[in-house]
Amino acid sequence: MPKLIGSPARVEAAGNKPKIIDEFVGGMNTAESRLSIAHMRSPAGWSEPGQRPQFDEYSLVLKGTLRVEHESGVIDVQAGQAVHCSPGEWVRYSTPTADGAEYIGVCMPAFSMGTVHRDDE
Repeated sequence: MPKLIGSPARVEAAGNKPKIIDEFVGGMNTAESRLSIAHMRSPAGWSEPGQRPQFDEYSLVLKGTLRVEHESGVIDVQAGQAVHCSPGEWVRYSTPTADGAEYIGVCMPAFSMGTVHRDDE
């Protein structure tokens, strides 16, 4: 039987500015460990520490630009585009443009603080 997920859990975000993360599916909201699905809204100039997660991460940009720095360069993901980061890759996310970004993040397995492996600041 289908199960309604009536509301998300608000998750505290890493980074230099406040970012809104509403997790609909994952460890915080539904105790799901196979994947997480979150709605993210980050302001202009937001950035977070680099990370080398143990999970696949897919980001679908709805509005604005999400910048993904990686060991070989930079990818700017525009509204209507998506990006996939594989487990073990070093990445750093930011929103450098004036409009910030709104995007959906999907992690498999689910995001967890124990598997994100953020750089020391």
